[in-house]
Amino acid sequence: MKNFRLSEKEVKTLAKRIPTPFLVASLDKVEENYQFMRRHLPRAGVFYAMKANPTPEILSLLAGLGSHFDVASAGEMEMLHELGVDGSQMIYANPVKDARGLKAAADYNVRRFTFDDPSEIDKMAKAVPGADVLVRIAVRNNKALVDLNTKFGAPVEEALELLKAAQDAGLHAMGICFHVGSQSLSTAAYEEALLVARRLFDEAEEMGMHLTDLDIGGGFPVPDAKGLNVDLAAMMEAINKQIDRLFPDTAVWTEPGRYMCGTAVNLVTSVIGTKTRGEKPWYILDEGIYGCFSGIMYDHWTYPLHCFGKGAKKPSTFGGPSCDGIDVLYRDFMAPELKIGDKVLVTEMGSYTSVSATRFNGFYLAPTIIFEDQPEYAARLTEDDDVKKKAAV
Repeated sequence: MKNFRLSEKEVKTLAKRIPTPFLVASLDKVEENYQFMRRHLPRAGVFYAMKANPTPEILSLLAGLGSHFDVASAGEMEMLHELGVDGSQMIYANPVKDARGLKAAADYNVRRFTFDDPSEIDKMAKAVPGADVLVRIAVRNNKALVDLNTKFGAPVEEALELLKAAQDAGLHAMGICFHVGSQSLSTAAYEEALLVARRLFDEAEEMGMHLTDLDIGGGFPVPDAKGLNVDLAAMMEAINKQIDRLFPDTAVWTEPGRYMCGTAVNLVTSVIGTKTRGEKPWYILDEGIYGCFSGIMYDHWTYPLHCFGKGAKKPSTFGGPSCDGIDVLYRDFMAPELKIGDKVLVTEMGSYTSVSATRFNGFYLAPTIIFEDQPEYAARLTEDDDVKKKAAV
């Protein structure tokens, strides 16, 4: 799939109207990503992990396409409720739930939960009696960018006893869930986890618990600054084949976050300062590590950077605007000579960027604008039509 990327012309015309920094989200690209997953992984329904990017227009689009939502807090439930999303379309997938989140779940009719420890059972049973629960198991995946199984997931050997205890407390033991870790580059971890889950389903049946649902989490990868050497269609199809083989009669769900929006958002930022340090050029941008580049720290990510200047390229350093020495974004990046006011484009900025941005030093948060609402979108469609007409001649 082709990722969303603004042209140099689009960057410049947008920046004439909108002060930098700003994010540009393509709803068309989000929809393309959603439909791609439904086409190549049809056995798994979608619970979008909205923590990756909770832009309201994206949430409304996905709800309209039929997506459900993975929520982790009262705030996320409230946001979806305000957009008209019913609680039946949510799963409270934070294994540790606070009182405010449980109250919101009861208020908004959220009936599906995940958990991984006995201490959660009484909390869920009191707040939402009879709720559907899935026990989250820990799985191994050394190839994931972010390992989620150090903090989350019950030992496999304890999973069924947890479900039995939940059932005894008046909850409905619905199934098993797992998450192989973020930015997983191989099907192996999914395939191994599916085999473990199949065994647990069979053992649960022997115990008198009929499990109906399996949640395989997220983890599907997107390109970073080095690209992506994974055939995503083949990866999803291989997982789908294993689901068909192992769980022909089970309702299966997935929780994509990064995958859904990562390739659908660009950042437009400006050079606000230039320096020479250690005989190398430095460029200070008006967005930094405490803003949308927060994923460099929190998400272990490097975002593709695109400069439009001309001339010979030199190893250059790019920093953010804050008064903190840690606010350095790129080192030895080959860039042409830039001057104050030049615009820089950063792609693949759709997930775990603005959600963890702060107002450190008083800098304003970069707003998100919707590309399809801008005149540049209409112009792009016209240019595409012209190209098609010429090709048809």
